[in-house]
Amino acid sequence: MSVDLRPAPAAGRRATGPAGDRRSRFRSRLSRLDVRFSPYLFISPFYVVFLIFGAFPLGYTVWVSLHDWELASGLREFVGLQNYRDLLVDADFWNSVVNTIGIFVISTVPQLLTALFVANLLSRRLRGSTLFRIGIILPLVTSTAAVAIVFTQLFAADYGLINWLLGLVGIDDIAWQADRGWSWVAIASMVDWRWTGYNALIYLAAMQAIPKDLYEAAAIDGASRVRQFWRITIPMLRPTIIFTVIISTIGGLQLFTEPVLFGGGRMEGGPVHQYQTVSMYMFDNAFRGDDYGYGAAVAWMLFILIIVFSLLNFLFIRRTGGTK
Repeated sequence: MSVDLRPAPAAGRRATGPAGDRRSRFRSRLSRLDVRFSPYLFISPFYVVFLIFGAFPLGYTVWVSLHDWELASGLREFVGLQNYRDLLVDADFWNSVVNTIGIFVISTVPQLLTALFVANLLSRRLRGSTLFRIGIILPLVTSTAAVAIVFTQLFAADYGLINWLLGLVGIDDIAWQADRGWSWVAIASMVDWRWTGYNALIYLAAMQAIPKDLYEAAAIDGASRVRQFWRITIPMLRPTIIFTVIISTIGGLQLFTEPVLFGGGRMEGGPVHQYQTVSMYMFDNAFRGDDYGYGAAVAWMLFILIIVFSLLNFLFIRRTGGTK
């Protein structure tokens, strides 16, 4: 009788042989799959939600824009690109585009410049700085409807506070809602009051990340605060400024609530559509005119307009050296 003198495998020692090699290869393959696909699994909820509530509505809007689509009568007639052809020669649509761009320009430029100035002041050592920093975001948490009601009263033609103050210095009353340019200014002031603090808070957070050594070295070299702001703060804030410009562009081109409430809830944007934006024009055609196909075409033209301005911002980023 032969006796096996080989020592027994120690407890806990990994098993060898073909079965052990297969288990080892399986664990290795599983580990590689985990490393490769786990990030996609973690971010998949966002894309699932986006496909349901974002991509599908976009695609369905394209389908609707190719039809003469009415809810009241149940009409669903395919017309191809006719809605887009009509839109390109629609004077009211182009009027709304001009209004949107005009309000966007006169609201965004002063807004971002003022936000930079406010953030620069709040970045210094001030008494009660925390209180001031909280105060600049109070307009953001205020109801938009309440803001519109207050500003509508301020800019009233006959009894508004703004015209009363202008009268004290000998300036005639301004028809804020009737005049095209002045209505843009009134609406832009509402937008600026609401969003300047938000952008200032973003700039302030970015300023806090700038190394203090740069300012100390500049002060030793004799650079004034103004020179430090233009030579250090602005270049270091360039990515943040580009971000706020893009976000403000998207929001400004989708402007809807402020001009609607400024006009008392009407979608016409005044007697001659002097402050009707593209979003208001889309809503007016789709929901009030029961022409959902034409309204969907307006929505897609607005989307294209936003893409064009976003591309212009991208070129601006490349030109200023924001990206490589």
